[in-house]
Amino acid sequence: MRPLVRRAVAALACAAAALSTSASPALALPEGDHAMGSQIAKHEGAAARHVEPRGPSAAAAVYGIDVSSYQGNVDWGGQWNAGRRFAYVKATEGTTYKNPYFAQQYDGSYGVGMIRGAYHFALPANSSGAAQANHFASNGGGWSRDGRTLPGALDMEYNPYGSTCYGLSPSAMTNWIKDFSDTYRARTGVYPVIYTSTSWWNQCVSGDFSGTNPLWVARYASTVGTLPRGWSVYTMWQYSSSPIDQNEFNGGYDRLQALAYS
Repeated sequence: MRPLVRRAVAALACAAAALSTSASPALALPEGDHAMGSQIAKHEGAAARHVEPRGPSAAAAVYGIDVSSYQGNVDWGGQWNAGRRFAYVKATEGTTYKNPYFAQQYDGSYGVGMIRGAYHFALPANSSGAAQANHFASNGGGWSRDGRTLPGALDMEYNPYGSTCYGLSPSAMTNWIKDFSDTYRARTGVYPVIYTSTSWWNQCVSGDFSGTNPLWVARYASTVGTLPRGWSVYTMWQYSSSPIDQNEFNGGYDRLQALAYS
C-alpha cells in the first residue's frame, strides 16, 4: 500500500473510532450486585447502631426481609416460621444486571404465603431514570393487582464507587428519580416505593415525592428517627442489616394487603 493511501486509511480508522466512542460511551460505573442498604451501612455505621431483629411479637406491625443474590437460595419456610410475612427481592441494577437467584427468591417467598415485591438498585450516573425503570419492569419488577404483589421499590443510596450523589446536583437527582417513577407508573400502573436514608436523601435530593411514592426508610437504630425531606410518615423501616436485612411495615396486615392492592 502506498504511503499516502496508508496514512489516509489510518486517519479514517481513527475518525471512525472516535465517532464510535462518542456515540456509545462506556458505562460510567460497573453494574453488579449491590444489596439494598449495603452502602448506607458502609457510610452510616450500621455495625455501631445494630439492633437485634425484634420478631413478630410487637403490636400493630408486620415484619419482613429483603434479599439479593448474596443470600443465594433462601430458606423461605424458615423465614415464614420466624414470623416474616413480606419480602422484597432484588431484581435488577442499572440497565444490564439481573439477580441470578431472582426466581427462587421471588417465587419462593410467594410460595410460602408471603406478600412480596421486587427492587431495583439505582445507578443514576449510568443512564436515564426511564431506561432503568424499563429494565426493572421488564425483568421482574412488574406489579399485578393480586393482593400478594407489592409495588416495585427504587433503591436510592450512596454511590458504591465514589461521589455520594453520583455527580448529580439535587435538582438533577430529583429529575432522575421523577423520570424513573413516572416511567415505572406508566409501565405498571403504580408508583414505586422509594427506599433511602434520611442522610443520603437530604444531601442529594431537593424534590418532594411524599404525594406519590411510599417511603421505605433505612435507619439501624431503636427508633426510625427524622424522616427524609418531604415525608411526614413512613411505610416501611429497615431497622437492622443482620443477620439478614430486617424490615417493619408501619401498620397491620390489612394495610400491607392494601399496599399490595395499591
